[in-house]
Amino acid sequence: MKLIVSVICFAVSVTGLATPGGEKTPSVQQLLARRLPGLGHRNWIVVADSAYPYQTAPGIETITVTDAQLSVVKKVFAALRQSRHVRPIVYVDSELKFVPEDRAPGISSYRKSLNQLLVGQKVERMLHEKIIAKLDEAGKSFRILLIKTPHTQPYTSVFFQLDCSYWSAESEQALRKAMSK
Repeated sequence: MKLIVSVICFAVSVTGLATPGGEKTPSVQQLLARRLPGLGHRNWIVVADSAYPYQTAPGIETITVTDAQLSVVKKVFAALRQSRHVRPIVYVDSELKFVPEDRAPGISSYRKSLNQLLVGQKVERMLHEKIIAKLDEAGKSFRILLIKTPHTQPYTSVFFQLDCSYWSAESEQALRKAMSK
């Protein structure tokens, strides 16, 4: 039994989660500083609410943090702005626009704050189940860093699909055209 507990404690400490001994977990900034250099085109970072499902695709790494959800979104944007190799394609649940205040108190304020964070970003709105399906499929071949927050409002997860920042879709299209000649 001691061996099983030791193995679980080791596995938990390696993933960056709190251990039974109360060791401090890395900050979101530290987590991003460690993981972002290894992430690239076709990887994802997800900032999820507390009810987000624990997905089992092999490439999905779920880390639970205590930081507020919008705070984590800000930190992800800040880290991505500092990155020279990737830029985000942002997805949000299309359902969020329709969540009523009387069923989710504070959702109007949340939407306003999130929209302020998203100013200047192209945002794709998609049904939640379709985004989860995209992640599940991507997680079969690519790494996904899923940061789960204690946030408790529905349809508030923010999804960052990473794209190459130094090679545009237009550059790729021109290259493919040149190659076909």
